[in-house]
Amino acid sequence: MPVRQLSEAIVNRIAAGEVVERPASVVKELVENALDAGARRIDVLTDGGGRRLIRVSDDGEGMPRVDLALAVDRHATSKLAGDDLLAIDTLGFRGEALPSIGAVARLTITTRHKAEPHAWTITVDAGEKSDVKPAALSQGTSVEVRDLFYATPARLKFLKTDRSEAEAVREVVRRLAMSRPDVAFTLAGEERAPVTWAAANDELGRLGDVLGSDFRANAIAIDAEREGVRVEGFAGLPTLSRANTLGQYLFVNGRPVRDKLLVGAVRGAYADYLPRDRHPLLALFVTLQSREVDVNVHPAKTEVRFRDGGLVRGLIVRALKDALAREGQRAASTGGSATIAAFRPLATARRGAYEWRRSPARPPGFGSARSATALGFVEAAQAAFEVGEPSADARVESFEPAAELIERPLGAARAQVHETYIVSQTRDGLIIVDQHAAHERIVYERMKAAIGKAGMARQILLIPEIVELDEADAARLVARAGELARFGLAIEAFGPGAVAVRETPAMLGEIDVMGLLRDLAEHMAEWDDSLPLERRLLHVSATMACHGSVRAGRRLKPEEMNALLREMEDVPNSGQCNHGRPTYVELKLTDIERLFGRR
Repeated sequence: MPVRQLSEAIVNRIAAGEVVERPASVVKELVENALDAGARRIDVLTDGGGRRLIRVSDDGEGMPRVDLALAVDRHATSKLAGDDLLAIDTLGFRGEALPSIGAVARLTITTRHKAEPHAWTITVDAGEKSDVKPAALSQGTSVEVRDLFYATPARLKFLKTDRSEAEAVREVVRRLAMSRPDVAFTLAGEERAPVTWAAANDELGRLGDVLGSDFRANAIAIDAEREGVRVEGFAGLPTLSRANTLGQYLFVNGRPVRDKLLVGAVRGAYADYLPRDRHPLLALFVTLQSREVDVNVHPAKTEVRFRDGGLVRGLIVRALKDALAREGQRAASTGGSATIAAFRPLATARRGAYEWRRSPARPPGFGSARSATALGFVEAAQAAFEVGEPSADARVESFEPAAELIERPLGAARAQVHETYIVSQTRDGLIIVDQHAAHERIVYERMKAAIGKAGMARQILLIPEIVELDEADAARLVARAGELARFGLAIEAFGPGAVAVRETPAMLGEIDVMGLLRDLAEHMAEWDDSLPLERRLLHVSATMACHGSVRAGRRLKPEEMNALLREMEDVPNSGQCNHGRPTYVELKLTDIERLFGRR
């Protein structure tokens, strides 16, 4: 087949596939154009998930007639003053969005510039451009896209359901709204109730509006700068985590990105707080000179390349670690809120049953037996709290607290419940502590401190303990014997499938050596050899700390409980255990009083 020159219409449709992947791509390009135009209010309306209709209206500066006619031509842009692609200070710059959209849909742009006596409008239908005509519009620009991909029917088959596409649009608007809290956004469509984010000068306020009140209540401020690179924003406490990375919002010079370097930096910063299957919630904004970052990597402009990636990564890791260490004693307030919320259905059911029993309109013949049946609602609610057989003695031992300890952040110990949970009293509420989780974090931090100073003290076993393992597990442990020795665990091969343990960490006291080695072998089986040594050592520390901490089911004396509370107050990161779970739940007295209708 001979070589032929493709027509401009075909070229535009092929190129459009790189920019316009789905309705959310269209919304992203149009909203970014509105932000570049200086808009202070942006309204987004969709129908059919954006497939039937997308309308983006703004109050920006608009375009004069001559610019409008040129804006729908390929590679025409007002955002590059020269030819330097490293001097990009706007969200858009390629000049591809509008012509790409017009090549696969019906595009109508109506705009009014302050220098024009009235608005102008132009239409592009599957690449066919109309003349510019007068129109009515008070201010800014309104872009309407109808019948997306009608000119390329094959692309329609790859779209998901209207609801899925609408959710993708919502996510795009959410990210852009987080990047510009000074701009008001409205998102509406038949697939959702209208959502409005009012303009605000408070960055955390906008993030809370978008990500929810839980994030606002459990966010830590981030602000660090080094060599012209600044990182700021807010990160959630480790106890406020998710099973995926969808709650991580990263921005570079105001541009929402999904960059592997940034995601890896976040994972590294939280490695000491969360297991690998949990991920933090955060919104980080990286600001640097435009020449230090290349945003011209992909047509979607979601990937970037840094001139000095190591500087950016190191700054993010250090900023997050410093902030998390500063707030290490905090546990997410969601623990207390969830506890209160769990009790409310029970309280409501009891109150309803009580009022029903007292009701004069109760049908005759309903005696105590019927009343008991009616209280089945209470029994159903109570069942939600069934946790099976207690792991230890269910008795509760209480004692008078020391008055001076009530003023401490974690209060004074009052009781031990199920030989697992410590209940302490504070000046304005009470705190429930998971003794194992709390001590696990304390032991872990002690181990890290000891390794950082002079190494871990060891205790020699009078008789080496032989641990039988799978041959592969035993080989993995022996291969890491040098790393384990740093923690005071001295092992050596003892025939096929066996390991001899000669020394153990003195800090852990008497431990279940077999259980410890089995857990270490299981963790090592999941390690990636490319992981830095520090990350691997943290895994070892966490596993050892778990085996060397106070177990659930151990009865503690009052002085031991108070000693544990005081150590939690002094040890960094004591608000969460090594697995990212909270070590304590705080219940304010006002919340408890609401449960009983006292407020």
